[in-house]
Amino acid sequence: MSKALRLHSLRGRVVFVDGYNASITTHSLLAGYPVYLCDDGFLRDTRAFFRGGSASQVAAGAFAEILDLLALARPSRVQVLLDQQISRSGELAGEVRSMMAARCLPGAVRCARDVDHQLKVCDSIIATSDGNVIDAASSVIDLPGEIARGQCIRPLLV
Repeated sequence: MSKALRLHSLRGRVVFVDGYNASITTHSLLAGYPVYLCDDGFLRDTRAFFRGGSASQVAAGAFAEILDLLALARPSRVQVLLDQQISRSGELAGEVRSMMAARCLPGAVRCARDVDHQLKVCDSIIATSDGNVIDAASSVIDLPGEIARGQCIRPLLV
């Protein structure tokens, strides 16, 4: 897929991160849950976290890995978008802001009701594995896939 980028391509560029998508897939990968390498070259998991605040708790842990990776890539700016309707997204946004500041990553974190739409219409690199967003984007990166390669984790093939 020609629109898929590798980590070195992020240097000096703006990156929008589909916060829950990237973090939950990363958590699944690192916790040993099934993660699948799909035919479009992106990693996906089948876990759903949309009850009782568990999504934000899981996401916070995975963001450390994601932000470490982004700090190595040295983008000019990172914009993390979190789904407002998921419980405790505001708290997670604050945690991610602190983690970004600790890594000297320039950018912002915000909650929105229409994350997928915002990602589809922005003209920057998108970090997601959401097929609908990938189809609409001109440049995408699979951050969980980059983490898997860096840590020699082999996902299941689909």
